[in-house]
Amino acid sequence: MTHSRKDAAALLDAHGLAPRRALGQNFVVDPNTVRRIVRLAGVTAADHVVEVGAGLGSLTLGLADTGAQVTAVEYDTGLAAAVTQVVASRENVRVVEGDAMSLDWHELLSGAEGWVLVANLPYNVATPMVADLLDDVPEIQRFFVMVQREVAERFAARPGSKAYGALSVKVAYWATARLVGDVPPTVFLPKPNVMSSLVEIVRRPSPAVDADRGRLFTLVRAGFAHRRKTLHNTLAGLATDDMMRAAGIDPGARAEQLDVDAWGRLAAQ
Repeated sequence: MTHSRKDAAALLDAHGLAPRRALGQNFVVDPNTVRRIVRLAGVTAADHVVEVGAGLGSLTLGLADTGAQVTAVEYDTGLAAAVTQVVASRENVRVVEGDAMSLDWHELLSGAEGWVLVANLPYNVATPMVADLLDDVPEIQRFFVMVQREVAERFAARPGSKAYGALSVKVAYWATARLVGDVPPTVFLPKPNVMSSLVEIVRRPSPAVDADRGRLFTLVRAGFAHRRKTLHNTLAGLATDDMMRAAGIDPGARAEQLDVDAWGRLAAQ
């Protein structure tokens, strides 16, 4: 059971609500899309799932139907009240009102050892949220998120591709990522002006490289700060040409040509 476009509109009206553009609120109002997301996410009754941006509860209901234990986080007070009403009869769902960017995640997820995050993430917070959760919340072992397509491409990008950047290295350091599929604007209320995509990110048992994380990402950020310049120029003052050569890296290369292993070797110099 989940919301149709008519159901969602009625629920908004009943609670005196309207989508807030400033919060990136675009609600999924197509039951087939919800079922597709839940199926592709592979959620089962054995899982503990956290959903960020529960909205009106369309995806929340789909996740609850699997029998999983679902924690639905919603920032907007009015929407939190609406989704609480929607899932009132579901014993396997708890609704938490709060800002996912400042929650005490360790306390929130203390009820289980491993979690899956499944969410239609607001476009304005998707990138920093996933990056921060990878850095600081190891309880989340797998992410299955719907985001703006170009963001999804950056999460999963490989060296040498146009989308590859510092975010791609961050994801590759902690996890493996893959694009799963696209979601058209027509399934949302209101319709966004961009295509959305589904991406799966699976945390590694340990980081991809054994290097000081602070130095590693200082180098990565500097390297990608000016994409068209060579590493000889972008890393001046951080790594010498001799250090690059010792790491098996051509100082004349550009940041987008280095995979996470190469960045790790350089950070270890």
